[in-house]
Parts: sequence; structure tokens; C-alpha cells
Amino acid sequence: MRIAMLITTLMVASGSAPPAQADPYRWCAHYSGEGGNGTNCWFMTLDQCRSAISGVGGRCAPNPFYDGLPLDRPSPRARRN
Repeated sequence: MRIAMLITTLMVASGSAPPAQADPYRWCAHYSGEGGNGTNCWFMTLDQCRSAISGVGGRCAPNPFYDGLPLDRPSPRARRN
């Protein structure tokens, strides 16, 4: 009985989590200057990324988690017959 209650609780809890959203930031800065190595993936444009690494060293690369979809997608509407 306890196992069934635990499974039911876990199923309800997992169903109430908000859906995952895509990362809207397309570029990552990989720093290699005196401050050590680090990564920052908060850039929407390549120019923003290049400005961030300017003077400190590093490179810009595409964000591996970016999928090109907008962050706020409209929810699907129910069709009327």
C-alpha cells in the first residue's frame, strides 16, 4: 500500500512541473585570459559576445542548448468544430 501511495504521489508531482523552455541565448563566450577559464552563454548576438571577450581573451562559439525557438511561445488553441 505504501509503494502504491508513493508512486501516485510521484506521478502527480512530476505532472505539475512547468514545461521546459529553450535557451534564447545563441552565443557563448569562452574566456582564456589571465582571470582563468570560464564560459558565459548570455549573448543573443555575436557582436555582444565579441565585445565581452574584447581585451580579456577568448573565443565565441554557438550555444549548444540554443534551438532557435522563441522563449514565449503561444499556447496551442483548441479547435472548434
